[in-house]
Amino acid sequence: MRIYFVGAHATGKTTMTRYVSRKWGLPMITEVARAILAEMETTLNALRTDMDLVAEYQRRVFERQVQVEHMEPRGFVSDRAFDNLAYAAEHTTIVADLINSDAFRDYMRWVAEGVVFFVRPQRDLLKEDGVRAEVTWDSVLRIDGMIKLMLEQHRIPYLPIDAASMQERVRCVEFTFQRLPGLQRTFQPAEPSIKVVTLAH
Repeated sequence: MRIYFVGAHATGKTTMTRYVSRKWGLPMITEVARAILAEMETTLNALRTDMDLVAEYQRRVFERQVQVEHMEPRGFVSDRAFDNLAYAAEHTTIVADLINSDAFRDYMRWVAEGVVFFVRPQRDLLKEDGVRAEVTWDSVLRIDGMIKLMLEQHRIPYLPIDAASMQERVRCVEFTFQRLPGLQRTFQPAEPSIKVVTLAH
């Protein structure tokens, strides 16, 4: 079973991903963007001023996300999926090439077979995340809109999470897990255990 928390930056996706990973004993996929930054030996400031560099960065982030997911055949929980392509649309000129590829279409079908929670923005949760070029309310809303468009365009079933309260977010996730056919046979609550999946540099 594949669980995704998708949405803009600064919405609390990683917090929810950690919760599900710990409670249900699922491997956690995160930190893909930061790992690519380190591998490319570059900085956010450099990405902001070099169109070729930022295009290469966004392409690598997408490819790494797909690669890491396929390393976990028994399932995982991830704090992103195709999300970085919304940033590619805003900061690069390569998004048309990426979204018109067979790899992208195959990946969107793969995501659609998982359980997707779409985490909506909340002003109270806005803070710098150390990766994105800017954390402003307007930038978060733009990315949120682009992710929603991709979800709808590719007919990916999703459950929106638009509560700011962690308690209400947890209730939403647990309610879903209790009622989806097959999930109770797949998941059994686990002792706290977390496995952050990244690739070595």
